[in-house]
Amino acid sequence: MTTSYPIKQGLFTRPVWLAIAACTVLAALLPIFNLAFAEGHALHVSAYTVALVGKFMCYALAALALDLVWGYTGILSLGHGVFFALGAYAHGMYLMRAIGDQGQYHSSLPDFMVFLDWKTYPWYWAFTEHFWYCMALVVLVPGVLAFVFGYFAFRSRIKGVYFSIITQAMTYAFMLLFFRNDTGFGGNNGFTDFKTILGHSVTAPATRAVLFLLTLAFLLAALVGARAIVRSKLGRVLQGVRDSEARLMFLGYNPLWFKLFVWTLSAVLCGIAGALYVPQVGIINPSEMSPANSIEMVVWVAVGGRGTLLGPIVGAFTVNGLKSWFTAALPELWLFALGLLFIVVTLFMQQGMLGVLSKLKRKPVVAEEAA
Repeated sequence: MTTSYPIKQGLFTRPVWLAIAACTVLAALLPIFNLAFAEGHALHVSAYTVALVGKFMCYALAALALDLVWGYTGILSLGHGVFFALGAYAHGMYLMRAIGDQGQYHSSLPDFMVFLDWKTYPWYWAFTEHFWYCMALVVLVPGVLAFVFGYFAFRSRIKGVYFSIITQAMTYAFMLLFFRNDTGFGGNNGFTDFKTILGHSVTAPATRAVLFLLTLAFLLAALVGARAIVRSKLGRVLQGVRDSEARLMFLGYNPLWFKLFVWTLSAVLCGIAGALYVPQVGIINPSEMSPANSIEMVVWVAVGGRGTLLGPIVGAFTVNGLKSWFTAALPELWLFALGLLFIVVTLFMQQGMLGVLSKLKRKPVVAEEAA
């Protein structure tokens, strides 16, 4: 039986591992060079570059999470933006509490609550002044939502385009909810103006360096962990769900719990990506839950190459790098460029950038065999 996934699933060759190691070292040097060399020095890396690459790594982690469910399990989600944003909001609650009375109104409540004449924190803000509690929320909130949503969806055997539609409806519903001022999450403006994290200034170069290196560590750990899953028996079952769920059921497997596991794990990874994103970017608002953001995640995976693990990371950096350039140089053309990119990938690069590279590597071998 032929397959549409010609790239070796999760198997990295020695040169690939060396490339990963080189990229990791190079990335780790960016915040170090920012701290070690003064501005104007040839080796100095600007704070803007450090923050930008840190943001891209958060996106890459979210793209990797989506690849586990779409590339390896065949579940196309158009709602992963909600998990990313919920993780960001969970961390943002701690960051807002850490502001204390340093806000514009010098109140123990966040400025948006004072402006809306709130007198006290709502019940769901309890314990959010504790960092450990909010970190638990980062994992539990996206994880529980994904588990409950996935259980009822998968048990009802909703799949294909219908599943994609309801995931998009879910993220749109959450976006509308969080836009409301009476939900206690800052409404349209969300959370911003963060001051400290664990007693350290959020904007201090040393703090940004630590956040950058943490993001890099989480991304690398997620890549290694995802590879271990893909290469295991569990990974083969997940790919069986993708290729022929009916045949898998005939062999005695219940796809429900396998799909539910990878779906929940993917949501948790997205939540962690969101939590790492917030202090580096400095803001989180309901626009992160917009359906367009979830669709962009799909574009990252498709451009890099779904079902490859490395492809989504490459795609996230490529697409967001182009976005940064377009929005600065030709902002009115970015959406057209994004649409054109997705069309080109869909028609001519169905395995993405890594798929094209894989084909180019195999061509000389094929030509030699023909000779």
